[in-house]
Amino acid sequence: MYRLELEKTGSTPYILIDEEKGYMHFQGECFHENVTEFFQDITGWLKSFLESDFEQFVFDCELKYFNSSTAKLLLNMFLMMENAAKNGKNVTVNWIAAADSEINIECGEDFAAEVRELNFHIVLHD
Repeated sequence: MYRLELEKTGSTPYILIDEEKGYMHFQGECFHENVTEFFQDITGWLKSFLESDFEQFVFDCELKYFNSSTAKLLLNMFLMMENAAKNGKNVTVNWIAAADSEINIECGEDFAAEVRELNFHIVLHD
């Protein structure tokens, strides 16, 4: 079973992947110079996992700030998740944002509009 835990850096978020639990969590900020390269192993794992036989998958995404390259990467990940959901898989995304962060809430709403068949929740906190 794949497990990855990366501490946040100045330009990358905390990342936790626990394949056994069907869980992935990003928290913090993401504006890495080369987002595609940084997330290459993670997106590769996600693609394989979503094509496997799994009971459920939950992705908690709690990014306070991210650049446009990260937004594109997230959208691609959400589209992979939506494809799995269309094939009958139990996939949930929790877009976690501060209640006073209009920009972050709007980003979540924009992503949700792109993946209407995915179980996508916007979760607000103080």
